[in-house]
Amino acid sequence: MKYSIDKDEKYSLLKIKEEKLDSSVSSELKSDLITMQAEGVPNVIVDLSEVKYIDSSGLSALLVGNRVFGEAGGTFIIAAPSEHTEKLIKISQLDKVLDILPTAHEAIESVFMHELEKGLSEEEDSEED
Repeated sequence: MKYSIDKDEKYSLLKIKEEKLDSSVSSELKSDLITMQAEGVPNVIVDLSEVKYIDSSGLSALLVGNRVFGEAGGTFIIAAPSEHTEKLIKISQLDKVLDILPTAHEAIESVFMHELEKGLSEEEDSEED
């Protein structure tokens, strides 16, 4: 699977450089997402701007990433999905489960907001003790 990773202290931006996110690449995406979380990446943004087609195995890989990062207290955001991808996500009603934003820039801002909120709630919790 072809992709690039832009790493920051607070997040990693995974830009998928494939036209199809299907069974031929989805298992690799799943394992890479699990590995990233295990290596301590707190938040992931998956940029789907170059993906023109996605199938159920591709959606499954995204759901695995969403679950793994969510359970670890991080965020998992889908950025810039194509019209076809967004339509399929909505038909599958996964738009209620997945965080989807129109651009990678908005996704990065969302990660920073999440980190700020997390930091504030941790401060409140420590003040209550």
